[in-house]
Amino acid sequence: MLPGAGDATWKELRRDGDAVEYHAATLPLELFRTDTEAYLHGLSAKIPAIYVVMRETNDPHPLEVVLATASPYEAQDYADTGEELVEKIPMPEGLIAWIRDYVELHHEDEVFIKRRRDKSRVDRQEDGIGDARIRQTSDVYRAPSKKAALQ
Repeated sequence: MLPGAGDATWKELRRDGDAVEYHAATLPLELFRTDTEAYLHGLSAKIPAIYVVMRETNDPHPLEVVLATASPYEAQDYADTGEELVEKIPMPEGLIAWIRDYVELHHEDEVFIKRRRDKSRVDRQEDGIGDARIRQTSDVYRAPSKKAALQ
């Protein structure tokens, strides 16, 4: 996480023995009013995080960075497909404050409205059961005979 970083594609930042740290990509972090509940959920975690979605490629670089999101719900959707790799990266304090301000400005609690059951009894009606061409009431599921069909 490098807030405010310039454009880069797999730029080597530091090397320590066999370990190499790269600046793989610079992506915008977009927030949407409809996702404020998800952002609240992410901010309430023990360690708030940004989720980075990546795909394996055949390019010279092993991964393509597809998306950065603050929504744990969106990250879970990508993780469920199994086609992408989702990494959880701790949010810097400034980013936490920015997202919290956004949520305070745009979040609206949804009022829960319990549905009421209709009082009419629909289980007593037998409309559409059986074949209307059969005059017998004893077996309404019996196939009609040729004789009944001709009458």
